[in-house]
Amino acid sequence: MIRMITGSKSSRKRDKLKPGMGPKKRLQKKLLEREYQTIEAMIGLSCRERHGTGNSGPCPACDELLAYAKARLDQCPYQEEKPACGRCPIHCYKPDMKKRIQDVMRYAGPLMIRWHPFLTIRHLFLTLKTGLNSRRR
Repeated sequence: MIRMITGSKSSRKRDKLKPGMGPKKRLQKKLLEREYQTIEAMIGLSCRERHGTGNSGPCPACDELLAYAKARLDQCPYQEEKPACGRCPIHCYKPDMKKRIQDVMRYAGPLMIRWHPFLTIRHLFLTLKTGLNSRRR
């Protein structure tokens, strides 16, 4: 069984849904949490397979990429209606980080269906949904 990489305790506390949140804010947090889980799983899978880190967690380079990706998700201007990053009209990643994350996604994407099938199906659904919405405009 592959262990998912988890954030620090403080980030997990920060990311929890609070009882006083409205339904729209809850949905927004839930969608971003799924994006966090998906990118974390992809980077973790890529790092384990390519850098041989096993279950000890990501290497420093992959840890830096994960922190950067999470920071970009936190700053996304489309919070409520966030499309899949590949279909987003705004490219918020720096060119070198964009290349690194594309490399991770190209490698881990095909492997995700085997190791994380539910995350993969959710991500594919989001990609198809945002693709249909962008064609309607």
